[in-house]
Amino acid sequence: KTLVNNKQLEFVNAGWCMNDEASTDYNSIIDQMSLGLRFVNDTFGPQARPRVAWHIDPFGHSAEQVALFAKMGFDGFFFARLDYDDWNKRLKENTAEMVWRGSPSLGAESDLFTGVLYYFYGYPPGFCYDVGCDDPPIQDDPDLFDYNVPDRVNAFVAAAMDQAQHYTTKNIMMTFGMDFNYQNAHENFKNIDKLIKYVNKDGRVHAFYSTPSRYIDAVHAANKTWTLKSDDFFPYADGPYHYWTGYFTSRPALKGYTRVCNNILQACKQLEAISNGYPNVSSISLQMSMGIDQHHDAVSGTSKQHVAYDYAKRLHIGQVECEELMGYVLSDLAAKDGSPPLDLQFCEYLNISFCPSSETDTFNVIIYNPLAVDYGKLFEIGRVFSFPVIGNSFDVYDGQGNPVEAQVVPIAQTQQVVTDANYLIYIQPKGDIPPIGFKTYFIRPTSNVRHTSARPTKVYQHRNGDKDFSIANAVLSLTFDGITGRLKSMTNIASDVTASVDQQFMWWNASDGNNVNSSQASGAYIFRPNGTAPFPINPGNIATVTIAIGDLLQEVRQVFSPWVTQTIRLYSNTPWPYVTFEYTIGPIPKSDGLGKEVISRFTTDLASNQTFYTDANGREMQTRIRNYRPTWTLNVTEPVAGNYYPVNSRIYIKDEAKQVQFTVLTDRTQGGTSLNDGEVELMVHRRLLHDDGRGVGEPLNETGTTGEGLVIRGTHIAILANAGISPFLHRFLGDMLMLDALYGFTPSSQSYSDYVKSYRPAYSGLVADLPVVVRILTLEYIRDSTLLLRLQHLFQIDEFNTSATISLDNMFTGFSVVSVTELVLGSNENIDSVQRLQWN
Repeated sequence: KTLVNNKQLEFVNAGWCMNDEASTDYNSIIDQMSLGLRFVNDTFGPQARPRVAWHIDPFGHSAEQVALFAKMGFDGFFFARLDYDDWNKRLKENTAEMVWRGSPSLGAESDLFTGVLYYFYGYPPGFCYDVGCDDPPIQDDPDLFDYNVPDRVNAFVAAAMDQAQHYTTKNIMMTFGMDFNYQNAHENFKNIDKLIKYVNKDGRVHAFYSTPSRYIDAVHAANKTWTLKSDDFFPYADGPYHYWTGYFTSRPALKGYTRVCNNILQACKQLEAISNGYPNVSSISLQMSMGIDQHHDAVSGTSKQHVAYDYAKRLHIGQVECEELMGYVLSDLAAKDGSPPLDLQFCEYLNISFCPSSETDTFNVIIYNPLAVDYGKLFEIGRVFSFPVIGNSFDVYDGQGNPVEAQVVPIAQTQQVVTDANYLIYIQPKGDIPPIGFKTYFIRPTSNVRHTSARPTKVYQHRNGDKDFSIANAVLSLTFDGITGRLKSMTNIASDVTASVDQQFMWWNASDGNNVNSSQASGAYIFRPNGTAPFPINPGNIATVTIAIGDLLQEVRQVFSPWVTQTIRLYSNTPWPYVTFEYTIGPIPKSDGLGKEVISRFTTDLASNQTFYTDANGREMQTRIRNYRPTWTLNVTEPVAGNYYPVNSRIYIKDEAKQVQFTVLTDRTQGGTSLNDGEVELMVHRRLLHDDGRGVGEPLNETGTTGEGLVIRGTHIAILANAGISPFLHRFLGDMLMLDALYGFTPSSQSYSDYVKSYRPAYSGLVADLPVVVRILTLEYIRDSTLLLRLQHLFQIDEFNTSATISLDNMFTGFSVVSVTELVLGSNENIDSVQRLQWN
């Protein structure tokens, strides 16, 4: 603390980690930064609050990250990695430092002074003094033959003058350090002390120990006008054939699990807050594990395999504790005075249709809604919820004893992995689940097949070669090609919009490093296909098709190969024109000696004019133009990999003339692009046989639980609509995909009428829904009677430019707000105490 108070020790960034900027969503970025910032504040006091953000190693930089840093109160941001051509241009034009505007919606509030470090983040060449360095130490005894002070001073001055010519003030920041350095701190500081002494004695430049915040203050005092940047620094390439766009998809199972754990963490923190903390269990374990997992070599998929296993294990430990906490709190909220606690169990493998708690004779399910909105009430629909069961005849009731519409669907043979369950039951309550609340449903088997509330499903095989076939609900119709079995067209019935849409799986042949232009191989970081045309899964990409038809939903089940299957699902009672694609990929074969990078490609007839849009960490959209960069002329050496961008939650194309938009939502971060007009392409899985030479030291060859190869299951949601209404659809659907409902199961043979004598069948954490544009981003227990609340506007300014007013009085049902202190976004300082530097 003394060093901090004396300004001898300064914290930069101070998140729980230095997070990746491509594979992370904004919710998790804010959480991990807040966890670290509060730790520094609680440990060292408010004087230790960092003023400078420091992302020296992430592989590309996001506009949303800058906007978040600005709202956290930072004065500056430094990083090291940017495209090699961009860097060369900035060196020539002296624009290595700039003001970066991260958000068009926030405007100048999101401005942040940003600098690119000159020597990456290492020592100036020739001045490394640590273990393993070969540079000469400074020998200042003139009686020795290796006396070298003049030589070292001249070399340092030359390095300083070289750097200074590319920066616009009289101050430059010279970094001294690198990965794994200062193992011999004494040797470092002894030589740096000498260097400073003799350089200053020489007098041509002035050298001194400093900190990033001192540098920021000196640059600010120069009162310069800086160039304004408003796009981002994706994708990153460190050479003509070296695009770091593979990690957008690497380790897709870990990326998917990270998103699931964020869903659980937000619900866990909400329930912990509602209960004002809970004895012996806490959300902190999952908070810390999620914080570590946002690291730029964690969720990015760029760690060694055994390290990736460790990340997942730590997440699971936190998940288990959070599920225990959620079970306790939900039981307390449900139980009336004197009633025994409910034994609530959460199923961790619903993605593979495995849930012992629902694969019993009779059970109840409590469905918790972590969203601050009741979408069923808002849009007069009920969401559809599903879980595995044994048997095909059930009655389903709500807490008032009303029958609930349901459908029992046979589990596809390709999806029965480890489960004894042979059916999925889908339930669609009237209305939805209360905001930050729950409802209870009663699932009871019955032998009266004709009069169950859960209707059966008709399943039949489509014969390839037959005529085209369709499935439809009231708002959307899907037509499939009778020969290939693939999707052929989509029609938005409500808007009278039709587009040809061909969706298929293909794979890029990964370069193994023997290409004529470069020895660069595809690896965990780098995506480098061996050509510009992907390969089909089978000749003609023909799918074997099974069709399942019922009252609540219709399915088209496609089998392209033993390792590529998909279920396309259309729900009946919805006013929204969307369809889900649930794909299962793996084990990716490697016996042919070829690395494979598997894609899902949607080909439409929309005239997208080389333009597509991807989200920045789940928030605002970024405009992408094929083979183009906004701030420099792109030399197209990798026409596929160089057009890939991170897709955290959504990607879309628009036909401006028709004002039609085609959007795809993702359930995890993936690499995405539009290589041809009308196309949307997402990379869903990768299995590679070579390392890319960027630090992992092993191929990205995940072998999964069987050793044969990793199998992953994921979801895409496709929307076809008028461009004007599309933001509402993808924001609302993305909201539900990000924070999905969670299920707690308990065995029970009680009737609903007996159950409600002892337990409340429903609970809402809010007195009323918030305005349609407002969401609760964070509701978190900090300490006794102190909670952290973050509210967010769901739309960016060009989507729905309207404000909303809310009152914290009587907002929550479980507690009252008696006082409020407004904080910066990182929750480590009162907002009135932070006066950020103003630029330009």
